[in-house]
Amino acid sequence: MRQKQRLCYSMIEAAIFDMDGLLVDSMPLWREAQREMGVSLGFNLTAEDEKATMGLREDETVEYWYHRHPWTGRSIKDVENEIVSRVIELVKAKGKEREGVGDIMRFVKDKKLKTAVASSSPIRLIRATLEHFQLEKYFDELYSAEFEPYGKPHPAVYITAAKMLDVPIRNCIAFEDSLYGILAVKAAKMKCVCVPDEALRGSHTLSIADIVLPTLGHFNDDVWKQLDV
Repeated sequence: MRQKQRLCYSMIEAAIFDMDGLLVDSMPLWREAQREMGVSLGFNLTAEDEKATMGLREDETVEYWYHRHPWTGRSIKDVENEIVSRVIELVKAKGKEREGVGDIMRFVKDKKLKTAVASSSPIRLIRATLEHFQLEKYFDELYSAEFEPYGKPHPAVYITAAKMLDVPIRNCIAFEDSLYGILAVKAAKMKCVCVPDEALRGSHTLSIADIVLPTLGHFNDDVWKQLDV
């Protein structure tokens, strides 16, 4: 009876967040680390390369590079690990929170929602980033697509995060900044709020999200009412 009463009041029980580009303005740092690595491997990454891999797991990104710019002497796994280590260094040196992070964290806390991070980044980067910005206290669960057979746009990382929170998928909202992330959320049959990366602002592809906002701080009770149906 208690559960039925709760659902009558609110269908949304959990908020699941991407991390890179959404909570932290880390996409420029990823691009910096990846470009450095490309040069060390003997090629220059193009804007096309970067756009094609936005939102992918890093192992999938490096594999994409390898097929376009084959190299010798270093494995895909070694290259991936070096990039992740470099991103951690850059996050600690000059990373910044995205606008409105504190606002959205207070909002979901006031609504008593369960919370999780569901990111394409390796778990060691997730933990290092959230610890650096003192955000880990806001999340009940942290989960990485590295533990799934497929990364985003496959929905597995979101489906598993919902299971970890013990919340039905239909009662979750998810926050994303990339097209692959949005596709993953919608494939998981969750409501999707998009706060797009600068490279995607104004793109018609964002229309598949339920709501598109300029910042996380624009998520308010009016937006909540649109989604909580």
